[in-house]
Amino acid sequence: MNDLKEHHAEIGIIGGTGIYDPELLTNAESIKIFTPYGKTSDLVTIGQYKGRSVAFIPRHGKGHTIPPHKVNSRANIWALNSLGVSRIIAPSAVGSLQQKYRPGDIVLPNQFVDFTKKREYTFYDEGQVCHVSCADPFCNDLRDIFLKTSKELKYDVHEGSTYICIEGPRFSTRAESKFFKDVLHGDIIGMTLVPECVLAREMQICYISIATITDYDVWYENPVSSKEILEVLAKNAVKIKELLGGLIAAIPETRNRCKCKSALSEAMV
Repeated sequence: MNDLKEHHAEIGIIGGTGIYDPELLTNAESIKIFTPYGKTSDLVTIGQYKGRSVAFIPRHGKGHTIPPHKVNSRANIWALNSLGVSRIIAPSAVGSLQQKYRPGDIVLPNQFVDFTKKREYTFYDEGQVCHVSCADPFCNDLRDIFLKTSKELKYDVHEGSTYICIEGPRFSTRAESKFFKDVLHGDIIGMTLVPECVLAREMQICYISIATITDYDVWYENPVSSKEILEVLAKNAVKIKELLGGLIAAIPETRNRCKCKSALSEAMV
């Protein structure tokens, strides 16, 4: 195990489907972090980007070997917190539940509806009870900075969207997809947001989800395929890297415009 006293990072990136390596970082070093919750998805890579210290974890492993329902989010979030990370940027791939959300578009969700079933949702399983608020599950400061960055780079971003999180690894049935779209009025659908963002909130870490739409979900005419998803992600790779780079460079060192750092102040029983 590496001595964590020698390693520090301000910002964490949990790379989703299609983002498996930390190409943005210089002076990169990969380390193994042992956690009370088991193995992280892969080695944690720590490096620099424009003077900022950044830690990167590929959510599904570098070879995409971990299915969404098996991602050890508690280990990933604990590891980033142990390095001193106070902000997490979380790119992911999602399907669209609305006609106006097109493949290739970028979406910044501000709400989620959780349909996962058997995941580890909290760090507080025993000894102390924690009811953390998820009324507004994403950091408002990071959202504002990202929207400003996207405008400067002239990339359109959908905001104010609802993410439907399902268990996976299978895709939805047509009936489920129409339910999520027409009854719940969800905008995008994916498999990895929960419990990742909730665990970050329990660690009082600012968290933002940056979702790339890869397809129309199965409410549309044609069922989705993994091949189509990877093709869209490959085309969007440059866009995502530019947005990540711009966001990292614009994040202030202090956290004064959000309540994430005090998320547990009224949560403990």
